Amino acid sequence: MSNPRTTQLLSSTAAGLALGLLGGCGKPPPEPATPKVPPQVILIEADLPPRPMKPELPPLFDDIERRTFQFFWDTTNEQNGLTPDRYPSRPFASIASVGFALTAYPIGIENGWVSRTQAVDRTLATLRFFRDVPTGPQSTGKAGYKGFYYHFLDMRDGRRYDSWVELSSVDTALLMMGVLFAQSYYDGNDPREKEIRQVADTLYRRVDWQWLQRNKPLVSMGWFPESGFIQHDWMGYNEAMMLYVLALGSPTHPVGPDAWTVWTRTYDNDWGVFQGQEYLSFGPLFGHQYSHVWIDFRDLQDAYMRERGIDYFLNSRRATLAQREYAIANPMQWKDYGENVWGLTAGDGPQNTTQEYKGEQRQFRHYSARGAGLRENFDDGTIVPSAAISSLPFAPEVVIPATQEMHKRYGDYLYSSYGFLDSFNPSFNYDIPLKTGRLIPNRGWVASDYIAIDQGPILAGIANYRDEFVWNVMKKNPYIRKGMERAGFSGGWLLPEGEDWQPLQKDEKAASARAVGIAESRAAAAQEQKAATPRPQQ
Repeated sequence: MSNPRTTQLLSSTAAGLALGLLGGCGKPPPEPATPKVPPQVILIEADLPPRPMKPELPPLFDDIERRTFQFFWDTTNEQNGLTPDRYPSRPFASIASVGFALTAYPIGIENGWVSRTQAVDRTLATLRFFRDVPTGPQSTGKAGYKGFYYHFLDMRDGRRYDSWVELSSVDTALLMMGVLFAQSYYDGNDPREKEIRQVADTLYRRVDWQWLQRNKPLVSMGWFPESGFIQHDWMGYNEAMMLYVLALGSPTHPVGPDAWTVWTRTYDNDWGVFQGQEYLSFGPLFGHQYSHVWIDFRDLQDAYMRERGIDYFLNSRRATLAQREYAIANPMQWKDYGENVWGLTAGDGPQNTTQEYKGEQRQFRHYSARGAGLRENFDDGTIVPSAAISSLPFAPEVVIPATQEMHKRYGDYLYSSYGFLDSFNPSFNYDIPLKTGRLIPNRGWVASDYIAIDQGPILAGIANYRDEFVWNVMKKNPYIRKGMERAGFSGGWLLPEGEDWQPLQKDEKAASARAVGIAESRAAAAQEQKAATPRPQQ
């Protein structure tokens, strides 16, 4: 049995990457000195799309927020703080789910859904468990090793769920973002809140990022006790932004600033024009959302974005708008796709099968990364509501009507106790055995589970849209600030206190780079269009 999330990551993130065999060995080098903050950010206002307006959220979002919070509160094991990867099938816990749960509890406090005392109790139980659970290099009976944790854990005892489960670097990063969020939120003098801060610090300091640098300066995707390091490293543009920020900010086992530099060198493979938007592309929208759950990238730039003249927040906005335009164009002629029915990301699907659709053979999948962009593309007609809703901070003017439309059109079987079920596919009406979910007569397939890593960005996205809650808490964390600065970010909330951001004059180098990128992308798109075989019309 394969690990669905690992399979998804290896296929959607690392496929086709030629990796060197340079292994790091010997004593880790001392932590490099923190680089000087680069010159002030260059954001060329005349070249940028206007910031999205902030329309008022309709009452539906109050209900989505409450139900999605309740998913984390109700399904988590109260004794150890472990949150299921999915529910109601609930086969195992996911450490990424725990990271989102630790972020959810303060949202519940702020909204009055749980008391601070309740949330402190739950948070402290979670952190103590991860501190005390057995770890080590053995293949069984352990929860993690070298400060990293296994992707999936048994819901009861917290040990590695099975032999196909990897020690995951990115899922540990998702867990640690929740851990550091808790560290910054619970700032009271109560002894238990002090303990939260102390245990959170212990957990973060344990993570040995250098150990996973088998091909320095990059970080490997993970490790198996049976076979060693996963051969693929985190390269290109994807959700690993947060992983490298955490690794750069570590006070105990930091990677060097060259890790960020080398990682971003592969960005140009993913920069171009898709559906009228010029941006750094990653097909599934989760890659444009996960790091933004905790980090406010508005008006911040690293060296790469400084050359391109935008920031990662605007990049995620463009990715969102491009996906919507893709759905409107609907090149594969899937049922119901349009301006208010869209959203491709990782999520459940009906089954791994090939079926005839509109006169041709089409591939369908169960759990998989789905997306539309310059690369990492797969589209089998399966829509994940989280893909659109989690982009609320980036493009509210298109996300709000899409959320309302999906609720209105499909809510009677898609919207339930904990908000939107994971996914649906109006085009799938085949009478075959299903991997998961069910068929609705004349309406297609709908998932039967909620998946925590899709629920978490919905909840945080709404909170950040309302009052920047998660972002503002995380800005107080010194480790996140250090990681961002060592990656070369400047501007925005990283400016020294009392200093106002001022846009500088137009950077001709950045403008030239953008022009070249547009020209290359359009030429490639034209070539692909010329070579493409027209699909049959019906």
